[in-house]
Amino acid sequence: MTRSTLKATMRRVYALLGLVLAISLLAKFVDHIAPLRGSGLEALLKDAYEFLRDMSLLIATGGVAYIGNVYQRRSSFIEALKEEWRDIILAKSALFSYTQLERPTSEQYLAAFCKLSETIDNMRSVYQNVGETDAVVGLYPYAPLHDMRRALQTLDPRKNPAPDAAARALVRDAILQSFYALRETFLGELDLEEPDHPLLISGGRRAKVSGTTAAARRRQERQRMRQDRSKPADPRIGELLAELNQKEEQTAKPWRQPASGNTASPAAPANGRAS
Repeated sequence: MTRSTLKATMRRVYALLGLVLAISLLAKFVDHIAPLRGSGLEALLKDAYEFLRDMSLLIATGGVAYIGNVYQRRSSFIEALKEEWRDIILAKSALFSYTQLERPTSEQYLAAFCKLSETIDNMRSVYQNVGETDAVVGLYPYAPLHDMRRALQTLDPRKNPAPDAAARALVRDAILQSFYALRETFLGELDLEEPDHPLLISGGRRAKVSGTTAAARRRQERQRMRQDRSKPADPRIGELLAELNQKEEQTAKPWRQPASGNTASPAAPANGRAS
C-alpha cells in the first residue's frame, strides 16, 4: 500500500466517520428543530439514532479492525520496499566491483549479472508495472535498473574479453548515474525525515572526554573490594589483565585522554581498576 493509497483510504474513513457523527448529532437534537418536529423524518432519524447507539460497539470494533488492517498492509509494504532497496544496493556494489576488474571471468560476470537480475525480478513483489492491464504488460516502474543491466552487458567477457580502462570507467559512471537517479525517486515512498541530531560537519569529533562521575567510581571501587575478599582461582590472570589495562591507558590516543581542565575523574591507576 503506497503512501497515496493510504492517504486516500484514510480520507474515506474520516469522511464516513464524519457522516455517521453528523447523522447521530442531527438525530439526537431533531426534536428541537421546529420544521422536523412531528414529521416522518423525525421518526426515521430517531430510529437511526437508536440503531447507531445499539450497534456502536460493533461499528467501532469494525472500524478499528479495518484501520489496523490498513496500517498492517502499509507496514508490510514498507518492509518489502526496504528489502528491495537493500538488494539494489548489493547489486550496485557487485556491478561497481565488477567494473574494477581488468580481466573478469565469465563466472564473475554471471555472478554480477544474476545479482542484478534477481533485484529486477524482485521488484515484482513490491510494485506492479505502470500501465499494466489484463491485455498489456505496462512499463517497468524503475527503468534505471535496466540501464544498469544494459551497461553491464557491454562488459560481458564472452563478447569483450579485455575491455580497456576507459570502457570500464564509462560503464561504471553509467551504473552510478542510474543508481543515483533511482535513489532520488525510490526512497521517496519511505517517509524519511531529517535526523533530530545530525552531524553535518566534516571531520567531526566526539564532544565528550574520558572520565566518569564520582558516584560511578565509588561503585566501581565497592565492586573491586567485594571481589578482592575472595582469592582468585589463578592470580596470573588478574596480573595479566592489570598489565594489559595499564598498557592501554598509557598508549591511549589523544582523543581518548581527558581535555585540559576536565573535572571528570582521572584515569584509573595501573592496578587493574580501570573502568
